Amino acid sequence: MNAYLHRSENRGHVKAGWLDTYHSFSFGSWYNPKYMGVSALRVINDDTIAAHNGFGTHPHDNMEILTCVLDGTISHKDSMGNEGQINAGEWQLMSAGTGVTHSEMNKHDKAVHLLQIWIQPNVQDAEPTYQQIHLNPKDHPNQWHLIAGDESAPMLIRQNAEVKTAVLEKDQQLEISAKKKVNYVHVISGEVMIADHVVKAGDALLFDETATITASQDSQMIWFDLP
Repeated sequence: MNAYLHRSENRGHVKAGWLDTYHSFSFGSWYNPKYMGVSALRVINDDTIAAHNGFGTHPHDNMEILTCVLDGTISHKDSMGNEGQINAGEWQLMSAGTGVTHSEMNKHDKAVHLLQIWIQPNVQDAEPTYQQIHLNPKDHPNQWHLIAGDESAPMLIRQNAEVKTAVLEKDQQLEISAKKKVNYVHVISGEVMIADHVVKAGDALLFDETATITASQDSQMIWFDLP
């Protein structure tokens, strides 16, 4: 197996007031030329947002922006007219296209923990769109759940890619086989074995073959099947 293990400790860590964030790839003030993304995957930010704080209105264009809320609730508002909450166990996909402005605010009394993921689209300057689903893998563990992909997926992403998630209980196994070209598995919590690689919380493994993933402890992960 051709594989590369991206260790959690090699992520960028920025703690600035209300935001405590880990960057898997170069982002904002943290830059490392070794970590610029994988295939079309450009950003995985592991954000903890303090109570009554958040990201004020700001613009994006030509990026697929996926938000996974792990704990708490974030309030969303955008220039497309969407306004509401994203709760733990819910996923939001905002296809920025020709351009959109939005805010993500924690209006509650406890911190919010979320992942923000950016995937580069394979079409430029499309009409912006907004999608949101509830799909908590904790409700149905030990199986992959498709989050985003082509027209058959719960959310349509403008890229030849799939995003899946799973909660894997201790000693349980799942198979990983790329439909596209590249597998990138990011472990959110716990610890798993992929082939002979120990992949811990915050780590990710990049590989290009079929493999079996075994949970050393109860774990949650995201699998990116990339072109």
